[in-house]
Amino acid sequence: MVYMRRSLLFLITVSFCLTSSLLCAEAPPFDLSGPKVEVHVKRGDLTLPVSEVPNLLPGDRLWVHPDLPESQATHFVLVVAFLRGSTNPPPPGWFARVETWTRQAHDEGIFVTVPAEAQQALLFLAPETGGDFNTLRKAVQDEPGSFVRAAQDLQAASWERMRLENYLSDVKITSQFDPAALKVRAEMAARSLGIKINENCFAKPYDQQASCLSQNSEGMVLDDANAQSLLNQLTTRSALDLVNALSSTTMAGGGAYSPYIGAIVDTARILSSLHTAHFQYIPALALPKTDSLNLRLNMPPSFRNPKSVVVVALPPIGESRPEPLHPVDPEANFCALKPRIVLPAEGAPLIFATEMAHDLYLQVEISGDQKAAAINVPLMADPSRGGLVATQPIPKLPTGELVGVVRGKWGFEDWEGPQYRLFSPAPEMWTLPPADQTALVVGRDDILHFEGQSSVCVDKVEAQTSGSSMTAADWKSLKLGTLDVTVPLKNASPGPVTVAIYQYGLLKPDHVALEAYDAEASLAGLTLSSGDKSALLEGTRLDEVAKAKVDGITFTPSTLKRAENLDQLVMNAEKSTASLEPLKSYIAQVELKDARTLKAPVTVEPPRPRITLLSKGVQQESSAADQPVQLGSPDDLPIDGRLVFFLRSVVPEAFPRDEKIEVASNDLSFHTTLALTDGSLMLENSDTAEASLEPITRFGSSAFGPVRVRAIASDGAAGDWVPLGTFVRLPGFKELRCPRSLSRPCMLSGSDLFLAESFAASPSFDNPTDVPPAFTGMQLIVPHPVNGVLYLKLRDDPATVQSVTLPVIPVALPASEAPKPHPAVPAAPVEPPATSPSETSPSETPAPGTAEPSSPATPQAAPQAIPPAEANPTGKAAASPSGLSAPAGSAATAGQGEASQGAKAQSPAPAPN
Repeated sequence: MVYMRRSLLFLITVSFCLTSSLLCAEAPPFDLSGPKVEVHVKRGDLTLPVSEVPNLLPGDRLWVHPDLPESQATHFVLVVAFLRGSTNPPPPGWFARVETWTRQAHDEGIFVTVPAEAQQALLFLAPETGGDFNTLRKAVQDEPGSFVRAAQDLQAASWERMRLENYLSDVKITSQFDPAALKVRAEMAARSLGIKINENCFAKPYDQQASCLSQNSEGMVLDDANAQSLLNQLTTRSALDLVNALSSTTMAGGGAYSPYIGAIVDTARILSSLHTAHFQYIPALALPKTDSLNLRLNMPPSFRNPKSVVVVALPPIGESRPEPLHPVDPEANFCALKPRIVLPAEGAPLIFATEMAHDLYLQVEISGDQKAAAINVPLMADPSRGGLVATQPIPKLPTGELVGVVRGKWGFEDWEGPQYRLFSPAPEMWTLPPADQTALVVGRDDILHFEGQSSVCVDKVEAQTSGSSMTAADWKSLKLGTLDVTVPLKNASPGPVTVAIYQYGLLKPDHVALEAYDAEASLAGLTLSSGDKSALLEGTRLDEVAKAKVDGITFTPSTLKRAENLDQLVMNAEKSTASLEPLKSYIAQVELKDARTLKAPVTVEPPRPRITLLSKGVQQESSAADQPVQLGSPDDLPIDGRLVFFLRSVVPEAFPRDEKIEVASNDLSFHTTLALTDGSLMLENSDTAEASLEPITRFGSSAFGPVRVRAIASDGAAGDWVPLGTFVRLPGFKELRCPRSLSRPCMLSGSDLFLAESFAASPSFDNPTDVPPAFTGMQLIVPHPVNGVLYLKLRDDPATVQSVTLPVIPVALPASEAPKPHPAVPAAPVEPPATSPSETSPSETPAPGTAEPSSPATPQAAPQAIPPAEANPTGKAAASPSGLSAPAGSAATAGQGEASQGAKAQSPAPAPN
């Protein structure tokens, strides 16, 4: 790149050396400061510095002031010349000579008026020699076209150089004070000034980026068709074609700087053709700053023959059209109250590189109020910020959408630039959709989606969680009226949350109060069959669910269980779900207990089979009169009988022949299936079927407890369970022996007595006798029945009172155990002397009809002493294996009880009465 750059510079300087024997250097072009010349232009009553003048018009009054130092050793002659085209030499009166060393010229300068037909204006600065003025005037009059072309090229090169100077200056300043912002500011400046930059420079370290961006500076200036339209198009010749062809190569920058180099080369070629023995013409670029031309030379002037004549182009003469500046994004919106608001703009590099567009301001139009005056905000073009920047705060504006128009001056003329959409914020303009109002959940960062009229005025957002202070919250705006705010809740506690939204121009932020909740329920879906009375909701944290709605049907929670890391909540419908169409898409609105609302997909399956129980009964082989137990509930179903029940099909209306009936316990510990094919089901008619089974045969003797039935369709779809009853097992009662005294207990014998839980003499079970668990005996002491009816509760259905009717076999009470008038707890008995049966006193022999038989206990078991009934504090009769009287609330088998302490002899077994 360096070699190519030097080659280009060499080709440029060659054209200066074609008619001269001077040794030309390879210094960078136009890096020497020229003589200081100040220029003002007056048009009408308005006077502007030359930097703000894009063009001259006939009649303009120019003030030209050569500001040379007092110590200037060589006297310069300043010549102001006007041209009127390449084919019409200017008259002698269009040339003005100024002797710069005189006091008048030094202190006051001169005034020159632009002639009526003038088209170009030039300044010449030449060392004083004899005949200098006449020589310069003759050169211009002899070849006016060369000087016309030189004026055009110099003006074009000056404007291009000013664009480049602005860019390089901003890169240098930014790299020194804010290296991190260099990429952004360089790209902004390049866009505004029409500069081509090398993007690879930004991959280098910060300290190397500026030098990289400044390399091949001549090649950075892009073609500006707008600036070229202010001048005549450049002509081409063989020498210029050579340079342009070279500059268009990839190594030389891809033709990016052909306008700048073309103007320089063409000027050098033209001026070199005017070389004489006494004068050589060197170009000077004018880079105006306020009223100074700020001249730049590409070679040092020569004060010996041939002496150097500095040629400077003044602004072109004629009408000037301002460059068409336009917004970067015409649809973009901007906050009118943002401090130092930047309105991005492009398309007019000279507005950013020069001062020709001046006194810029943004005029904000107040719509709807004709009496309200427009508000003007001063602006300045800042290429490093990529647009027009407000230099003063914008005053208070009406809220809502506004329109701002860029206006100002282009030289002496009024200029109107682009329009921008503006917005002035209003307080309390931000709202949240209902779904977001309860969306904050602790343990994670949540995003709130605020809605408002515009987000362009949002300055910052802060959030405050329970027990913490206000902290900055991340936010972004993907659309003009939306604001996505990330609330930091990862380490927060449940409780109130406040979001503060700050907007430019408002003294106070908008506060939005919310609530952060514990981890919310996660819903997998709601499933039901059309017509079901309940639905199944699956997910997590379903204990938080308050209710759900599907197509106007409300479901309330029923039972909750967990299966495979998911909660399963049965929800009951408040009305029929038959209106829900199978396979149709529905969405359930699930409301939580804390008022949050979630959505869950709903799956509606085809209707499941549904049946109703019409009747039921148990058929026994023996007659009812032979059954000692009368069941107290029709729902109790003895398993030793034949169970028969009738079912009616509701869905479908006719009982399908391939439908089955499942009979099972509540915990499904035993179950069986009935079908038409095996005869366990038989149709009574099209919708009713009789079902029959022998429970003890199907399930064995251990089947007990509640049972239920349901229909199973041919495709496996199961209907709801219908309660059938309770399987109960009955003891095998044999006989009941009772004394004549109703206050004395009875002896009940039989098999499987452990199936009974308790006995009582009345259905109210005032003084029950409990049967101990794991009872293995065949006899029990039970309360004396009233009218021959004994009441019991079965272990298989302890809530129901059953009755037992058995013939009572009377027995006599032994005299030794007759009740005493004043019962008391007997003392420890004294052991009597041993006697043989033959020595027994006759008085000790029980009289016939009064003796009570001993329990049919094992002969080795000693009888148990039974205290009088009156001494029983509980009032309950207890079963005893050796007597008919025992403490209430106890039971024992005959032969299992231990002999009472002190009892040594076994009572003889009396004969039944």
